[in-house]
Amino acid sequence: MRLGLIGLGRIGAFHAQTLSELPGVGSLVVTDAVPAVTAEVAERVGAEAVDSPAKLLAAGVDGVLIAAATDAHPELLLAAVDAGVPTFCEKPLARAATDALAVAERVRATGVAVQVGYPRRFDPGFLAARAAVVSGELGWLHTVRSTTLDPAPPPPAYIAGSGGIFRDCAVHDFDAVRWVTGREVVEVYATGSNRGEQFIADAGDVDTAATVLTLDDATLALVSNSRYNPRGYDVRLELHGSADSVAAGLDDGLPLRSTEAGVTFPSGPPHGFFMDRLAAAFRAELAAFAEVVAGERPSPCTVDDALEVVWIAEAAALSLREHRPVQLAELRR
Repeated sequence: MRLGLIGLGRIGAFHAQTLSELPGVGSLVVTDAVPAVTAEVAERVGAEAVDSPAKLLAAGVDGVLIAAATDAHPELLLAAVDAGVPTFCEKPLARAATDALAVAERVRATGVAVQVGYPRRFDPGFLAARAAVVSGELGWLHTVRSTTLDPAPPPPAYIAGSGGIFRDCAVHDFDAVRWVTGREVVEVYATGSNRGEQFIADAGDVDTAATVLTLDDATLALVSNSRYNPRGYDVRLELHGSADSVAAGLDDGLPLRSTEAGVTFPSGPPHGFFMDRLAAAFRAELAAFAEVVAGERPSPCTVDDALEVVWIAEAAALSLREHRPVQLAELRR
């Protein structure tokens, strides 16, 4: 098949390499807002370079991947589905919830397959955790703990345009909780603090956040996020049930140091970056998209899934701002 890739920044360049190595991908067309970047990536992975998304969509592609800046997602995604091309789009659908809703409605109307990028759905540990829930071996769940701790904050410009820690970082936890448990979130309570760089507070954001999600079967999910975890990149999910408990992310790269005498786990080295911790998941995610393009499977993460995560993030931001629990039903009125 012939695939197109729009956006060749950090994750886009990684995707370009992955796509160039995927069986079944015969050719790759790439473009970026910076011509020099387009040329460099195209030469490195043996792709065809074009100078605009419009030319890419007109280049006879069977599917397109969008890894451009967040603000460009709505326009690029709608252009692709209007052209009838199956599309993979990195999260989020749009910066604002109202825009994401409009995008989702437009996508549904076209009937074109769209996959949104939530790579934890393809991580082996998270897949095994979901299988444990589906099989019933955990009994009924009472507590879920999901963690994303970054080694260091992104640059000030990124923070200013990110939409905040809930919309930028915690969304991965929100999606993982919803997908692994198979339940919907009905209520959100969030709090946060700033003890690090002033530019985060200046952007109206927090550098550390805690969110309690109440699921529709009364399971409680506790989500922890921080921009400061200098030991490494920490992504984990715990599931505690009436019959058993399991955890994803407890490998030797876990960036925690035990204080128990004689305990050598984790042996390290710690995961240093998200592309290190989730490299296999990113590759599996794009392999799944190739199957979507080929018509061999439905989208494993639809626009409706992505929209649910947007509502949870919006509820968390509102809860932090107003210091109160927020029912998701409030936002859907």
